Amino acid sequence: MEFLNSLKLEGKITEVQVQKVIQFQQKFGGDSDAIVASLGLASEEDIAVVLAKSSSCAYVDFENFDESISNQKLNAVLTNCPLNIQFIQDKGGIPIHWEGSHINILVTNTNHYDIGEYLEYEGVTASYLICSPTTYRNAEAKILEVKAIGFDEYMSDFDTDVERLKELASETPIVSLVDSLIMRSVKMGASDLHIEPYREGCRARIRVDGVLNELELLPKSLFLPIISRLKILANLDIAEKRRPQDGKIEFKLANQEFDIRLSTLPLNEGESVVMRFLMKQSLNYDLEKSGIESDLLDLIREDLTRTSGVILLTGPTGSGKTTTLYSFLNQLNDDKIKIITLEDPVEYQLEGINQIQVNHDIGFDFSKGLRSIVRQDPDVIMVGEIRDSETAQIGMQSALTGHLVFSTLHTNDAPSAYTRLLDLGLDEYLLNAALISIVAQRLVRKICNECAYEYEDEKIVADFGLKALAQQFNNTKISLKKGKGCKQCNHTGYYGRLAIVEYLRCDDSIEKLPKGAEFVLSARALMAQNNIRSLHSDGLLKVIKGLTSIEEVVRVAG
Repeated sequence: MEFLNSLKLEGKITEVQVQKVIQFQQKFGGDSDAIVASLGLASEEDIAVVLAKSSSCAYVDFENFDESISNQKLNAVLTNCPLNIQFIQDKGGIPIHWEGSHINILVTNTNHYDIGEYLEYEGVTASYLICSPTTYRNAEAKILEVKAIGFDEYMSDFDTDVERLKELASETPIVSLVDSLIMRSVKMGASDLHIEPYREGCRARIRVDGVLNELELLPKSLFLPIISRLKILANLDIAEKRRPQDGKIEFKLANQEFDIRLSTLPLNEGESVVMRFLMKQSLNYDLEKSGIESDLLDLIREDLTRTSGVILLTGPTGSGKTTTLYSFLNQLNDDKIKIITLEDPVEYQLEGINQIQVNHDIGFDFSKGLRSIVRQDPDVIMVGEIRDSETAQIGMQSALTGHLVFSTLHTNDAPSAYTRLLDLGLDEYLLNAALISIVAQRLVRKICNECAYEYEDEKIVADFGLKALAQQFNNTKISLKKGKGCKQCNHTGYYGRLAIVEYLRCDDSIEKLPKGAEFVLSARALMAQNNIRSLHSDGLLKVIKGLTSIEEVVRVAG
């Protein structure tokens, strides 16, 4: 009851929820902290903080775990401590510091009586440090890393023994290590986690805001068990190491559920695994928050009022095309409009929209799916990507028969979309009749609001022509900013991303241009004449407004 009252005083749960926990406990038994966690009434970190306060123990948080508990400190305990470390771990504790006859032990709750009795018998005093289950699994993973160093020869025996490898991959230390890598990645805001051979071991890297950062260097002996564990979770063949495989993992972190798209690729020194994290819940896609400038937003909103035609998003993989398309659909989503999407894969669920996933294994690709969609009487169609001539042809013809069609195309800029579609075999007259507009997009990192500071640099202003650009688009002030680096942005100076955009409206002036080898240059000249920005110029405009940095614009848009 004391724990529940402390939670209530901290404002983490209400009196109604307290009574709910008590009723559950009276009926089924169990510890109140475990019940609060299982019912999702408070986060695991909040529970750990209150447990630590109510039991007068220190609290170890996830954010500072790597700093406070290093591999070197754990190795010192494992090497110097004469106690039965495995027994302490089996009873739910992890020794993290040993000095004289005193030991510090990491735990997730206050029920450590067996450990207490054992230490009393050995004449050892103890301090207990409370942490969340996520932090505890992180500690288990670190213990495994420390123990694994120097065991490469032992692990080589498992390379060809599939059954033994399965057994090892299902043991608690490996399970904890894989869970820890995934949970740390998600907590740091990563979109992807990469695990690959590296030098004499393997490394885990995460992509945060489009940039890869090293998460962990791991001993070589852990590489096979980690890969095998991930393959088991994704229902892949752990014995198959010569061909690429794709799978899916459903994962739960605290009360948040998400899918992981997993891809394996054979390399010369082993296999590379890449995991993409996809949140299950529907997200609110708002064009206002995408970073698209207001003048371009007005043009795009005009296009979205059309009842037929094709709007294309172009850019490389990872440039935010699908997210922008979802934002377009969100603007149109209405009970009076039927919207059908065809995607590979369906990344996020959109309420009120019919979403279809292609299945290449049964021959249900974009072109066949698009043929079926048209028979379903939709008002709006979204095709995830135009990859071939047939899909492009059906999409354009659908637009001419009264459908508003959205899709994506891999080109470097907006005018090049015409060249790409002509290369796919489409007729010029069909493009002129069907296309409404083309939006090229990239993502740049935003300067962190928490640690941003303003600075002056006349050389940058002169070299990039920022004064002329500011005057051209009615910006009275040039506000150059950088981020110092803080806890929120993981000391990178950047937090989140926004879109830089190049917009091409396919109007009469574009239709009249010959679609030959000189089209891209002619279209660019026409865009400049009409005061339409290129990707580079749109990025510089965001530099002028203090939203991103020159370095980011150069990195992304050249």
